[in-house]
Amino acid sequence: MRAATPGSAAPDRPAVSTSSQRARRPVRRGVFALLAGLSLLLHLWLADRIGGLLGEGAAAADSPPRMQAAFVRELQPAAPPAVAPAPAAPARRAAPAAPEATPVPASAPQPGPVDPVDPIADSAPAPASDAAVAESMPAPAQADDAAAAAVSETAASAPTGPLPGPPSFAWPASTRLSYTLTGYVRGEVLGTAQVEWLRDGDRYQVHLDVVVGPGFAPLMQRRMTSDGEITPQGLVPRRYDERTQVAFGRTRTASLHFDADGVTLANGQRHPGLPALQDTASQFVQLTYLFTTGAERLQPGGRIEMPLALPRRVDRWVYDVIGEEVLATPFGPVPAWHLRPQREGDASSLSIEAWFAPSLQYLPVRIVIRRGTDEFIDLMIERLPLQAADEPLGGSALR
Repeated sequence: MRAATPGSAAPDRPAVSTSSQRARRPVRRGVFALLAGLSLLLHLWLADRIGGLLGEGAAAADSPPRMQAAFVRELQPAAPPAVAPAPAAPARRAAPAAPEATPVPASAPQPGPVDPVDPIADSAPAPASDAAVAESMPAPAQADDAAAAAVSETAASAPTGPLPGPPSFAWPASTRLSYTLTGYVRGEVLGTAQVEWLRDGDRYQVHLDVVVGPGFAPLMQRRMTSDGEITPQGLVPRRYDERTQVAFGRTRTASLHFDADGVTLANGQRHPGLPALQDTASQFVQLTYLFTTGAERLQPGGRIEMPLALPRRVDRWVYDVIGEEVLATPFGPVPAWHLRPQREGDASSLSIEAWFAPSLQYLPVRIVIRRGTDEFIDLMIERLPLQAADEPLGGSALR
């Protein structure tokens, strides 16, 4: 065997090494492509699961233009406004004197007089002071005349204008709430969320925006919008839209249309209207209105009913008032009332819990969406709410 001379290549060895490497490259590329495809499918499946947890998609529809507002200040915690007590019942007038007894005919038998026996009166005479008081008391007719005169004098001295009532409810200025999103949907999920309440005169919009994954490359985005009118009885939705965008997937949208006779669901079905019917986004602000005005009293063990229009059905939700809890937020402890819906039957149905803070105008500071026993998304407020400049109802905070 000849030794290889310096500068000469080892016989056949480089050729074998190069060919094996070339043979392995397609295999590696195939494995990488397979893993990338599986990862993409996993992300799409996970995004679909999260989308199902947040709501239901349906046919596409054009949504109304989104309102805009200039948020210029932070809402500082403050004691909630006192709820006006129920008006006292009017004082009853004195009962009229009993009519005189009708004389009994002469032919009727007359029973003999019966003297009542008063053991206390028989045992001791009335004190002199009682006798003096009795002499000073006016006769019944005189007492009625004196009371009538006093009432007349009071009425004459009272102002003739209408009595002042409790201060009217003032809707919050346009408000933005920011949340941190955590949860578990076949694995840990992270993201952000934002709720905006916007009003212009007697028109409103509520937007709930959810982003799952990093902001620069979100796994899924969902926007829920309620558009409608502000009335003395609260919010009256006219339209609800939701838009879901999944990474590397198609965009899904759903719309509901409300009118005086009912609501048209996203699947085209028509459902008769219910009093105070709300949608997925408007329900939170409507509850804020009910708590602030005292139309619904928050007390442990209480129940609050709210009809809710979802993309494919109309349901009557019943919330149990669990009690007041203190939430740990980045800006300090915040007392909030915990509401949990009663959901029976299908374990896969959604359940939306919410916590409302009296010190922050009864706005929702935490929202938890559950499906089944394992999957959930938890939205916790991350900073003080931002608000536009105060505007009376009928003015505009929009820019």
